[in-house]
Amino acid sequence: MKKLDNLSIGRIYSIQKNSYEIGYEGKFIEGCLKGNYFLDHDEPPVVGDLVYFQNNEYGSSMIYDICERKSFLKRPDQSGHAIGYVKTMQEQAMVANFDYVFIVASLNDNYNYNRIARYVSITLQGHGIPVVILTKADLCSNPEKYKKEIEALSDKVKVHVISALYNKGMEELGKYLAHGTVIAILGSSGVGKSTLVNALAGEEIMKTSNIREDDSKGRHTTTHRQIIELRSGALLIDTPGMREMGMCDDKDGIEEAFADITEIECRCRFSDCHHETEPGCAIKKAIETGELTQERYELYLGLQRESSKSASMKSPKKKMSPRNAMLMKGRK
Repeated sequence: MKKLDNLSIGRIYSIQKNSYEIGYEGKFIEGCLKGNYFLDHDEPPVVGDLVYFQNNEYGSSMIYDICERKSFLKRPDQSGHAIGYVKTMQEQAMVANFDYVFIVASLNDNYNYNRIARYVSITLQGHGIPVVILTKADLCSNPEKYKKEIEALSDKVKVHVISALYNKGMEELGKYLAHGTVIAILGSSGVGKSTLVNALAGEEIMKTSNIREDDSKGRHTTTHRQIIELRSGALLIDTPGMREMGMCDDKDGIEEAFADITEIECRCRFSDCHHETEPGCAIKKAIETGELTQERYELYLGLQRESSKSASMKSPKKKMSPRNAMLMKGRK
């Protein structure tokens, strides 16, 4: 698209149906997509996107284009179908242009190591820095055990143990909250995301809810993605809680998160080693000697299989019909 001199650049702070809230020069502007936007674009803007728009003081400002994203989180878009009925799949961006991703997990019965590994891989694939925050330390008798477990996952991960309710460990997070820093917050419902946001903001800006006692799972308190500006000038992108997050074509992120396994694979005698019956297999030797655990290797393989399946199901992008463009706009 040819950029026009009279277009400004602002950041998408929130989206409500077809209306976009644009942050620009310390104020918020209501915006909408230009009428033929989807003739030139495959997807709409997401929260965190920097967009070119034409300011209109008397009505909705017109959004023309998206600036190149420096980072993003994406997930498979099954278009409302169960996975068993999906033959092709597109990728759906969720948030964009962040520096860190706070991966929030609670130290109660909802703790899930495999889910954290998945989130770390997706974050690395999207060019963000993963920061795992283990919440509700007051409910755990040995939080250091879980901290060490996540630290062993990847040397790319930073890990903090906190109790936002009792202000334990919160001071460690201050180093991420510099002016202009953008942080996306990711985690399942009930892990304490809203409590964490309130603690970081120093005020009650997010509703919180109690977890269900029967399964330690929570109810959704965030209903849409939005940016929250902290007093320090840092920006938080809060996202609705998700029970699970499917892998897209995340091969690079997985290999970065499991760099130790990819390094071991390079020691195999044969470059096309399947790590099954081949002689000189470094993976089998590493498992035998204890350098690599069978559980970690199985997790790596599982994420790789899921990523490969999503990659094979990706349908080529094509221009949307006007009807589908309106449906896409309505989903936001």
